[in-house]
Amino acid sequence: MRKPFIAGNWKMHKTVAEALETVRALQPLVQDIESVDIAVCPPFTALYAVSQALRGTNILVGAQNMFWEEQGAYTGEISPRMLKELVPLVIIGHSERRKYFGETDETVNRKVKAALAHGLTPIICVGEVLEEREAGQTEEVVRRQVLGAYAGVPAEQARGTVIAYEPVWAIGTGRAATPEDANYVIGHVIRAALAEMYNDEVAQAVRVQYGGSVKPANIAGFMEQPEIDGALVGGASLKADVFADIVRITAGR
Repeated sequence: MRKPFIAGNWKMHKTVAEALETVRALQPLVQDIESVDIAVCPPFTALYAVSQALRGTNILVGAQNMFWEEQGAYTGEISPRMLKELVPLVIIGHSERRKYFGETDETVNRKVKAALAHGLTPIICVGEVLEEREAGQTEEVVRRQVLGAYAGVPAEQARGTVIAYEPVWAIGTGRAATPEDANYVIGHVIRAALAEMYNDEVAQAVRVQYGGSVKPANIAGFMEQPEIDGALVGGASLKADVFADIVRITAGR
């Protein structure tokens, strides 16, 4: 059985003070939840403060991005070597990184390998844009992204990774994919691609989250689907009580 995993991606929101206020409000609301892995991914500026505040709790902390080199003349970048002192998780290849900052399947792959080499668990984002969906290219695009992200990654490392299926047209739009659609893509495209690269055991071991306008009102529908192992939550993770509701509903509370 794959343990459900709910992670909050705060994107470019919250000062250090606001981040601390949020996690201090969140922690008591979910401290009794053991059946769900929980994580928050603040901006870089708040990573140290939040990781210190949540030390010893049941809430993990992750980063939203990283560069693939250990160090060097890369102004403005953060390396896996820097991150591993603070956090166990890192989001890689989010659609906003691909859209606004030119990330490709190749650069995502380099980041995945670097994260794994430094003991970080990557949450690897894949998903189609609206034009690709309307053109019937969802399966082709998602399969390509999965195969690209895992190119050259050994099976023993792959099985401990996390994938977030985020149909780009559903992010921040209020238009979530149907649970059945998301379940189909995860089972018949993402896990099929992993089984093709490795084997069915690896494909079944990798946890796959859904992301895209997730909120308390729709999380139960997604979690009823057998292939969906949790959610990467955007806007709804910015309020402690709303994010806690998503976690508690996932836990059946």
